[in-house]
Amino acid sequence: MHGTRILEEADRLMTVCNACRYCEGLCAVFPAMEMRRAFSDGDLNYLANLCHACGACYTDCQFSPPHEYNVNVPQTLAIARAESYAAYAWPGALSGLFARNGLAISLIAALSVAAFIFGFAALNDPAVLYGVHTGPGAFYQLMPHNAMAALFGAAFLYAILALVMGIRAFWRDIGETIGNTADAGSLFQAMRDAGELRYLDGGGGGCFNEDDRPTGRRKIYHHLTFYGFVLCFAATSVATLYHYWLGREAPYAWWDLPVVLGTLGGIGLVIGPAGLLSERWKRDPVLVDRARMGMDMAFIAMLFLTAATGIVLLLLRDTAVMGPLLALHLGVVFALFITLPYGKFVHGIYRYIALVRYARERRMMPGRGAALTSP
Repeated sequence: MHGTRILEEADRLMTVCNACRYCEGLCAVFPAMEMRRAFSDGDLNYLANLCHACGACYTDCQFSPPHEYNVNVPQTLAIARAESYAAYAWPGALSGLFARNGLAISLIAALSVAAFIFGFAALNDPAVLYGVHTGPGAFYQLMPHNAMAALFGAAFLYAILALVMGIRAFWRDIGETIGNTADAGSLFQAMRDAGELRYLDGGGGGCFNEDDRPTGRRKIYHHLTFYGFVLCFAATSVATLYHYWLGREAPYAWWDLPVVLGTLGGIGLVIGPAGLLSERWKRDPVLVDRARMGMDMAFIAMLFLTAATGIVLLLLRDTAVMGPLLALHLGVVFALFITLPYGKFVHGIYRYIALVRYARERRMMPGRGAALTSP
């Protein structure tokens, strides 16, 4: 017996697939499945997070609907994957945020933006909010740097703590002990597979979206989103070094490294999420977890808004609208930070952990999963 109905269904499908094995060359899920004869809840959550939702197995399966076996691996694992996010959430009392994620993030974002705008106006003469501020330290005329660093630092540290606790629970549930760290080879292989989105191509043909013709669009948009996020994080990190090590205050010139990295990352985070939203609307409903579309849409929208408000702020930072734009941007970023552990962001982390586990299994059992052992 399993803990939830969807895990019972996932067990049934994996049993059918283990007997067929036609799809073993499509992705990592099926070779990992073949290493098992029975499936615990942790095994099924591991396989669900290892799935990249390309949809190829549904298209190729001879037992998919309307066959009486009703084998729909992408949708079943999508539901199990979403339920696993709530199962591993920390603290557990906040796991319910996943159920109404779209509404929760919208309310938190709106309140965060309102709080920043009100705070700017309350801390300063309201005229300062709409004044023209230029040169180094202009942003801090609206909000002191130490206050800004403390506020965002606290939100970021909380998000890191919550994510680490969730990862810890996931790692243990999929059969690994806390002291059992992965070897460097497995970590590197998982990093390579994640960086290339290796299993988002349906075995080489691409993802299936609105019809039976595979495309690489989702892979491209995922790349733009991921690397855009990495570049923006790098920009923030470099800006921190500028401030504390070099004594240089933001905003920086267009040619400075934080601005260059942030601009490139922002462009990726505008195009990527916009493309993912478009692909999401077009996707065949039979492949997705329709009940939780709000969680996907909310996270993608937050990434888009973070980048869009940042780019507009960069363009208009020397004008009278800089104050309201800064408040808007900081409010969106703050909402993104505090909701990271309770939204779709966790899927990237759990998927990487699943890839590490898969790489470890292949190294420990070199004769299994041979269909996908070549780099």
